[in-house]
Amino acid sequence: MKILVADDSRVMRQIVIRTLRQAGFGGHDVVEAENGRIAMDAVLADAPDLVLSDWNMPEMNGIDCLVGLRAAGCAVPFGFVTSEGSDDMRARAAAAGALFLIAKPFTAETFAEALSAVLAPTG
Repeated sequence: MKILVADDSRVMRQIVIRTLRQAGFGGHDVVEAENGRIAMDAVLADAPDLVLSDWNMPEMNGIDCLVGLRAAGCAVPFGFVTSEGSDDMRARAAAAGALFLIAKPFTAETFAEALSAVLAPTG
């Protein structure tokens, strides 16, 4: 399966990918996007099995990316991994169709709990 990790910080993308491995999802293919626009284009072109997206990014933020994907008829499983997790953000994410919002700092256990409904662990 393929996971798209969208974050404008290369370091944070690497932390998310490392946490995926620590949570038991390291056997999946991972592709990266540095903003919401690139993520949206990559999802529509390559149809990943899951998107993990930051909320605040240049060009297009994560919530606009999700809304745009849903407007385009794309039902890809989508979750946020972001620095803020206010009730308003969680409500907006859920209303737009996000499966979860993981707020930083996070642990491998947080990832395992959120992603186990979407992906099978790979060891």
